[in-house]
Amino acid sequence: MPVTIIDYGSGNLRSAAKALERASREGGTGAEILVTADPDAVRRADAVVLPGVGAFADCRAGLAAVAGMEDALQEAVIEKGRPFFGICVGMQLMATRGLEHGSHAGFDWIAGEVVVIAPDDERLKVPHMGWNDLQVEAKDHPLLDGLVAGAHVYFVHSYQFRPRDPASVLATADHGGTVVAAVGRDNLFGTQFHPEKSQAAGLRLLSNFLRWRP
Repeated sequence: MPVTIIDYGSGNLRSAAKALERASREGGTGAEILVTADPDAVRRADAVVLPGVGAFADCRAGLAAVAGMEDALQEAVIEKGRPFFGICVGMQLMATRGLEHGSHAGFDWIAGEVVVIAPDDERLKVPHMGWNDLQVEAKDHPLLDGLVAGAHVYFVHSYQFRPRDPASVLATADHGGTVVAAVGRDNLFGTQFHPEKSQAAGLRLLSNFLRWRP
């Protein structure tokens, strides 16, 4: 059964697929990477990746527009406990709600809200865009294994996930204050940054995900 990347019209699918294929090849896992809009393929998947680019509400609406996909995602990830990796807005959708241009319901898999970034330093711009140092908070998490202190990762976002439980915050960055960079619990993991654009650090993270058996 492959690792499926959900195609719902949002996200840089080609870059994500190529990065995962490289991680599979160089990491020796032999994982098959499948980009799909087929809910049945998601139900059968060994692991699920949900990318997302743009506004929270648009991504949620795009996912809902693929008949049966939300149910398949719930079945695979929550009921069957398959490893899940949300990227950028794909991570934000795990929240209870997003507050970008109104209030919009998320999956409520990890309690919390997606809120606008508000740097303390007015010279810092929003969106938070470009390379930043990663601060690993959960040093024993399998997906963060091998990431060196201050690893550079690539961000493009104006909103961030604020989990209700601080233990759900796995990594942070600084942009005029703490910005949540990765969240997770159980079989759920997500990054605000783009691992497919984060070179060595991103490749290590994706390789760890392909080996992950929570």
